[in-house]
Amino acid sequence: MKVFVGGVAAAFLGFLGIIIWYDAVFRFIGGAIPLILLLGGLMAAYLGFDEVKEKLPFKKSAESQEPASDARLKEEAEKYKQEVERLKSELEKSKS
Repeated sequence: MKVFVGGVAAAFLGFLGIIIWYDAVFRFIGGAIPLILLLGGLMAAYLGFDEVKEKLPFKKSAESQEPASDARLKEEAEKYKQEVERLKSELEKSKS
């Protein structure tokens, strides 16, 4: 209840402030709008950069390197399979 009464009082004082100093308030808002647009535009450009980067044609050089990494991944998988088989056989030996 205290928070509600405090909120109503703050809103009332804010409304009175706008009425009394309307020239300063509108001057401040007029100055803040370009700044808000600038910062919002920069943020949108930053967040959209990854999407634009994916659509650029320069991505194809990375795709040509992908099969080499795929072969390397297959080699690593085969190495781990052999290691698992070796550990299984050691486990069987230790059980018996």
